[in-house]
Parts: sequence; C-alpha cells; structure tokens
Amino acid sequence: MSYYSPSIEKLIESFEKLPSIGNKTAVRLAFYMLNASKEETDSFIKSIQDAKNNLKLCSKCYNISDNDPCEICSNAQRDQSKICVVEDVKDVVAIEKIHEYKGLYHVLHGSISPMDGIGPDDIKIKELLSRLMDGSVKEVILATNPKVEGEATAMYISKLIKPMGIKATRLAHGIPVGGDLEYTDEFTLGKAFEGRTEL
Repeated sequence: MSYYSPSIEKLIESFEKLPSIGNKTAVRLAFYMLNASKEETDSFIKSIQDAKNNLKLCSKCYNISDNDPCEICSNAQRDQSKICVVEDVKDVVAIEKIHEYKGLYHVLHGSISPMDGIGPDDIKIKELLSRLMDGSVKEVILATNPKVEGEATAMYISKLIKPMGIKATRLAHGIPVGGDLEYTDEFTLGKAFEGRTEL
C-alpha cells in the first residue's frame, strides 16, 4: 500500500529507476523537486531535454559531444599518432582530468562479455580498426577496466592490431599510491608484479 498520491508515487518510481538510487533517496529527490520553484523545475527539465536533443556521438571516436567531430578529435594540437581506447564516455573524462594524456580517444561503449551476450560486434571495435587503416596511428593505449571483461577486450583488440605493426600498450595496474601491501588483494598485487618497471 502506498502512502503517497499517485502523482508523487510515479515521481518516486521515476527516480528509483536511476542507477544507485534506492527508495529513501528517491523519496528525498521527489520532495526536493516538489518543493522547488517552478523556475527551478522548468530549468531542470530543460537541461535534460537539451542534453537529449543536442548531444550526439562523435563520428570519429564515439565520445558524446555537442559537435561532430567532438572537441578532442577536432583539436589539431592533440597527438594524432596515439589513440586511447576506453569502455565508456566517463573514462574519457577521468583521463582528461589528470592533464597528462594529449592524444586521441576511442570509446567502445562496453566490453566483450559472453556471459551477458556481448560480443566483439556489439561494441565499437570495427570502427576502431577502420581508424587505424590510414597508418597515422603509431600506438593504441588499451585503457579498458581491469576486470575480466576489460582484460578480455584488451587482449582481443591487441591481437587484431598486432599484424598492423601498431604498438599496443596497456595501462599499468597495481597498488595505489599510499596503499599498504598487507591490505592489497591478490589480484591487484599480482598485476603490480607483472607491471613492475626498472628504476
């Protein structure tokens, strides 16, 4: 039995559909929106509509952008010889925040996961390979997530690009800065040993 009116209940249910939003948070968000001014709610609704209507996939890297090609692909100052391959648009933002990488990107929009019925043809691997055909790319940095699916995707891509003579690199994984060995799990510690470098 619901204690809220049907309109409020529908609003709560809409918020509950968002990732990581439970019932209590959905109720809090619903009542926040109900108590907000009409101008605030109209502005909120408009920002969602504008994002849905204006954003598109970049035809080169498949990042989400207002423009096609996106700002990164159309920036002549970026290193055109490097492509960093990521699983998700949010990964591009994470890498850009560190201000270290100056090359281009390619967003796969997922990873190979046979358990979930996702194969190589379901993500943007063919599109990546077609970008590599002109010979201008010298290095592909495989920055997929260090999970089973991400590792499988990285291995699959590296096998495809090796015959092209393009260098395939993988982001180092291991112990975080400031971490203690005794609290590090076996998988992370193993990756740290694999990725060790000479001093």
